[in-house]
Amino acid sequence: MAAVEERVAFLEGSVEEHSHMMDGMRDALNSLEARMDRRFEAIDRRFETIDGHLSALDQKVTRHFFWLVGILVTTLATVIGTAAR
Repeated sequence: MAAVEERVAFLEGSVEEHSHMMDGMRDALNSLEARMDRRFEAIDRRFETIDGHLSALDQKVTRHFFWLVGILVTTLATVIGTAAR
């Protein structure tokens, strides 16, 4: 019977080691998940900043487009007015 008890003790030790390894893996995964969450939050903040810059750039391009169209229309009216004389 001693052999069976030794085998059971060995198996209990192995199961306990596996349990500790699983706890370690669980902790490592939780740590990884927390780091990834922080990283994605930082990336989200960067995208929000880029969106703000693109919005400002869009407004600036639109304003310059309206100025360009106004200048072209004025130039066309001047050329037509000069040619009509």
